[in-house]
Amino acid sequence: MMTFSRSSDAPAADRPAAWSLVPPLRPHEFHQLRQLLYETCGIRLRTGKEELVRSRLGRRVVDTGAPTFSAYLDRVENDALHREFAELGQLVDALTTNQTAFFREPAHFDFFTATVLPAMARGAAPLRVWSAGCASGEEAFSIAVLMREHLPPDRFAAARILATDVSSRALARARTATYGARAVAAIPATLRRRMVDATSSGDRFVVRDELRAMVRFARLNLVRDWPLRGPFDAIFCRNVMIYFDARVRQRLVERFWQMLAPGGHLFVGHSESLGAVTHGLRYVQPAVYVR
Repeated sequence: MMTFSRSSDAPAADRPAAWSLVPPLRPHEFHQLRQLLYETCGIRLRTGKEELVRSRLGRRVVDTGAPTFSAYLDRVENDALHREFAELGQLVDALTTNQTAFFREPAHFDFFTATVLPAMARGAAPLRVWSAGCASGEEAFSIAVLMREHLPPDRFAAARILATDVSSRALARARTATYGARAVAAIPATLRRRMVDATSSGDRFVVRDELRAMVRFARLNLVRDWPLRGPFDAIFCRNVMIYFDARVRQRLVERFWQMLAPGGHLFVGHSESLGAVTHGLRYVQPAVYVR
């Protein structure tokens, strides 16, 4: 869920002074920003998103003292040229959507429990799962609790989950492993008490230590180099590729194939399809593929 500013979730109507300082986003600036975002992380902004971009990024432009979006983008590109990526990261954080939920698209977790975990239980090698595009961490912790519930203790002890995202802000939230009551309500009642503990305030919940210990969060840009090694027994990359064009999706799926162990599964979002992608994966069921 995106917000207008870094420090406030209040609607724009409650910040008239801040909004009045945001400069207009002119067509050539929107084009420059589209190119920068695509070259940086593969996301293709569609025409018609100008006002959305202005609302998400405008406060950051004001905070940096830039008088126009052009001046701000010049600073971002100059920082990137000199390998100072802080402001580029702020831009990416503002323009990427980090929305997720515990056990989102539950059919995937049903399949993971019924088919993938029994195969993992029978193996001998260390178990590795990758949550690619993990946002605020709910997906990774959903996987973790299922592994704890359905793997023998020795196999669970050998299990690790890598959770990556391009957004530093989303990763900072994920590392706290702390969620509100509304988010926790999505956890099945049979798992909730074994997955999270209430904080002293009673309206916030923290993921249990044994689950937090098996998840490692790291920043990763999926269209850049991957400083990691396979193989993975399962890769979850769901509702991420909808933001990429056909060329980026093709390359990404090829790289996922290389990272999967033989018999490893790739989970994509139900709104996504690999029908237009050439790959060596076998279709199993909607949005689930196996190497």
